[in-house]
Amino acid sequence: MAARLRSGVLELLVPASMPHAERDHWAEVMSRRLQRRADRARPSDERLMDRAGRLNERYFQGKLRWSSIRFAEMEKLWGSCTFTDGAIRIARRAAGLPDWVLDHLLVHELAHLVHSDHGAAFHELENRYPLTERARGYLLALDSMA
Repeated sequence: MAARLRSGVLELLVPASMPHAERDHWAEVMSRRLQRRADRARPSDERLMDRAGRLNERYFQGKLRWSSIRFAEMEKLWGSCTFTDGAIRIARRAAGLPDWVLDHLLVHELAHLVHSDHGAAFHELENRYPLTERARGYLLALDSMA
C-alpha cells in the first residue's frame, strides 16, 4: 500500500482485491498520517519554543535562557545562535526534518548559549543529546545532495 497527495487529492494505491471497507479504513489512516506530516513541515516558532523548552529541561537542567528562537531563511547554515544576546535561529528548511534531527539542531544552538565556540566543552554539552552523531550524519547526507 502507498498513499500520496496529488494536486490536493489523496491517491491511495491498494490491491484490487481489498474490500471497500478496508480501503476506506486505510484512506482515513493515510489521510491523517499525511496531514500530520504536512503540519510538522510547516514552520512554527511556537513549536521551536516548546521543543527548546523541553530540551533545556532534559539536557541542561532548565538553566539556559534565550532572548528569541525562531525559524529564519538560511541558505547554508542549519542554525545559528548569537552568543551575546541569546538569539537562536533555525533554518526554515529544517521545519520538515524528523523531530529527532530538529532536536539535535536545537541542542546544538542551546549549547552555544554556554560556549560560543565548537571546543571540547561545547561538544560535551551537545553530546548530551543521544542522537547527535546520527543527526549529524543525516544532515551531512542532506548537505552532500545539495
